[in-house]
Amino acid sequence: MKAPRRERREADPALSDPERLYIITGDPDGSERAALDLVTMIVSKSEPSPTVQPEQAVILRLCHAPLSVAELSAYLSLPFSVVTSLLTELLATGLIESRAPIVRATLPDRSLLEAVMHGLQKL
Repeated sequence: MKAPRRERREADPALSDPERLYIITGDPDGSERAALDLVTMIVSKSEPSPTVQPEQAVILRLCHAPLSVAELSAYLSLPFSVVTSLLTELLATGLIESRAPIVRATLPDRSLLEAVMHGLQKL
């Protein structure tokens, strides 16, 4: 019995076109990009206006619920650097909000919880 063959997807030439990516990110004006990493969570604050780029409008629509920068990069099929450039512009205009991912808090020490419980019982 043969193992199933994996199909190779053809790369979309428009996605790897450096001119297209340059147009999306705009002319480099020396401004610094926002400090975003792959796990930074992005949430949109408003609906896209008619003046934003199509890629930015898609980001605003996708981010009604928090999404990581890595997820956005995958959904848009754009490199991380291009997505961070788009997100930097959206952050500057106040259309999105970024935050570090929420890490589960560790539970407090059991002895501390017992001490609090005993203190409350004595009241």
